[in-house]
Formats: sequence, structure tokens, C-alpha cells
Amino acid sequence: MDLRGTKVLVVGMARSGTAAVELLCSKGALVRATDLQPLEAALAERLRQWGVQFRLQTPEVFEDADWIVLSPGVPADLEPLEAARRRGVRVIGEVELAGYYLQGPVMGITGSNGKTTTTALAGHILRCCGIPAQVGGNIGAPAAGLAAASRPDQWNVLELSSFQLETIERFRARIAVGLNVTPDHLDRHRTFENYAAAKARLFETQSGEDYAVLNRDDPTCAAWGERARARVVWFSRRNAPVEGAYLEGGRLWLAGRPVIELDRIPMRGSHNVENTLAAATAAWLAGAPPEAIGEAVRSFPGVEHRLEFVRRIRGVDFYNDSKATNVDATLKALEAFQTPLWVILGGKDKDGDYRPLREPLARKARAALLIGAAAEKIAAQLGGAVPLIRAGTLEAALERAWREAVPGDTVLLAPACASFDQFRDFEHRGRVFKQWVARLAGEAEGKEENPHASGRAD
Repeated sequence: MDLRGTKVLVVGMARSGTAAVELLCSKGALVRATDLQPLEAALAERLRQWGVQFRLQTPEVFEDADWIVLSPGVPADLEPLEAARRRGVRVIGEVELAGYYLQGPVMGITGSNGKTTTTALAGHILRCCGIPAQVGGNIGAPAAGLAAASRPDQWNVLELSSFQLETIERFRARIAVGLNVTPDHLDRHRTFENYAAAKARLFETQSGEDYAVLNRDDPTCAAWGERARARVVWFSRRNAPVEGAYLEGGRLWLAGRPVIELDRIPMRGSHNVENTLAAATAAWLAGAPPEAIGEAVRSFPGVEHRLEFVRRIRGVDFYNDSKATNVDATLKALEAFQTPLWVILGGKDKDGDYRPLREPLARKARAALLIGAAAEKIAAQLGGAVPLIRAGTLEAALERAWREAVPGDTVLLAPACASFDQFRDFEHRGRVFKQWVARLAGEAEGKEENPHASGRAD
């Protein structure tokens, strides 16, 4: 794709937008950038060095562009974008742009929950099996940021969200993985059907030479399989497909061969069994031998902010699942624990329905600690099912849980909400959680050294 001299506007200057600007500049495009917020000083200086003009976002900014490239966080139906399309301007997303320049095959992984773990695990398996791979997309480096390091013999393993997929046109995954589809991001997509359709784009751009790895147990994924252009390979936790990955006799099987015992998978929860099935199937199709996949899974260190064990303080465990940004993810997190829970919920609502949390919280939680903008909505939908503590902030929630918890309890951050009301993103929220847990640990250790200090007693 020759973009030399093409006037391109990049909308949204978070990580993906910045990566798109850098890629476009390297290809000789005439680049401008815009965002609703002023730039931080370091990024402003980078743009200046690249010769890129930045302006705050107004309708006028969208004029005089041949192409417009959107960051995932920018809604694709903004009126200035619709007006640009009517003028004949090409409007694409950052992932579509990356697809023009990525060398080597793409493994694209989407779903409402489990994308990050499955993507990281698939990349880990490939590398353990000696198959070159780089990992990015909605995890780590943006897709556009991987283009420079891509090679014809290397897999590009990409986590892909509905925001990234709704704007693809020709972007093509050699192996596309569909994990599950449950309601999420309805504040942006408006309906579940729109949300599912955005994810389905990953399979609609495939050809008969490609593979679609799909969850046979999920109704939406099963429907995608019926109309897929690619060759469908199933994975299932509840059935035993003739081809693909499944469970039988306490083991994970792949193409009829045993891969790993369930109790050797180093991640909590039945949802992580599904993620392992999906990653193993995708890696096998990319060339990893089944006998080596099990060993690779056993050595997987897990993913930060995804049911991440932080530490134990005086018999109380702290887990960080900041990546649980919707109700279904929080349900899966609750399913992974048997010990009494102090669950931290809340943040920015995405038009979620929190009532499915009532029954598991009633069974497992000593209390739900509510934070952020969604606290009152969550309280209204959970009222009577579990004791509610309106903590307001993450710090206050942790402090209260720590005061009330007893040895054998678990404090779990699994918010069921986006983070943007109080944090930059879910990663920022998870890091802050871990920092406060470390502070609590320091205080606890200090009181053990000084037994006469006042404070929480064991």
C-alpha cells in the first residue's frame, strides 16, 4: 500500500493512535493528529519530531483529509466521520491499517472474555515450540506497532476487540479464534446484535484457505461456524468434537491425542480451561505439535490483571482481576473461588445488567464493596442479595475489606465495569490495586515487628 503524499488524519492519540501515526510517517504519508484532550508533553514532542501537526478535535479538523484512521476508542459513527465518508474519504481503523504492512500470518483472537489470556498463551505456546511469534493488538503493543518487526516467517498473534474489528475491510486472519460472546460495550454498540456483528467481522474477511477456531458451546460462536468461509475447527469443554480440542477423562485432548491433565493447567477457573482449549487448537493449526503443547501450557506464567494472585497477608489472599470489565467476566472470576470473598465492584457502567451476580455473590461473598460511577446502579440491582458497602474509591474498599476480612478470606477486585471514571485503563486500576495491597502488607509487617502498635488484630 503506497501512501506517500497521502493526507491522513489520525483520530485518537492513545497507544493505538500513536502507533498508527508512527507507521504512517514511516510510509511517507502526510499525517495530522487529533484528540479530544490535549497531549502530554512527551507525546507532543514526539509528534513535533515526526513533523505531525496536532489539533484538538473539532468538526473542522476532519476536513481536507484523503484518509482517516481511527483509534479503537473512537466511535466509527461520529457525524464528522459520516460526512467524510460522503465526501469519498477513506475511513479505516488502526488494525486495518496494520494489516496492509504486517508481514507473516495473523492469528486473531476475539471474544467477550478470555481474549488476553488466550492471546498470551497462544504466543507462549508457539515460542516454546520454536515457532517465531510476536504478540500484540489489544494487549501490549498495538497492531500498527508490530509492523516494523514483523517477518514473513513469524506469526502475528493479535488480541482483537469489537472496537478494533468493526472497522476492518480487508484485514485477514489466517487463524481466527472466537471464544464467546456475551453482552458488553452496549453503551457503544447499542444492541447485542451490533456488538456480535462487530466481532463477526474477523470471520467474514477470511477465505477458504484459513481456519476459524470456534467454541462449540457458545451459541453465537456456533452460529458463526455455520456461515464461516474458512475451515471450522471446534473446541469444547462440554462435548467431544471429532476434530479440535475437548475434555475427556480429566485430560485435554487435541486431534485425538492427550495434551495435558486438567489439574496441571496453571490457571484458576473453568473459563481458563476453555481458553487453554482455544489456544492449544490455534497453536496446533500454526504448527505446534500436540506433545509439546502440554509442556508449554504448564510453563505459562499467567497474565497480569487476570485472576492474578497478588499476595497473602496474615492469611487473607488478594487477587487482581481488573480485566474483568463486564458482568460475565466477573461471574467467571467468582466461579474460580470457594473461599469467602470480599468483592470489589464498580467503575464506569457499560449499560450492564448486574442482576446475574446476585446468586453467586449470595453464596460466596461476605460483602460487595462498591466503587465508582456505577455504584448506585449496582446497589439497586444487587440490593438484598449480599451486604453492600459503598466504599467510593478503590483505596477505601481495600482498607475496609482488610479491616473486616479474617484468615481464609479472599479480597477480589473483579469490577464488572470499565475503569475510565477513576483510572486511565484497567491496567492502571490493577496496578493501583497492587500498590495498595503492598502498602497494606508493609503496614502488617510493621505491626508484627511492634506488637504494641494499635490497629487490626488477627
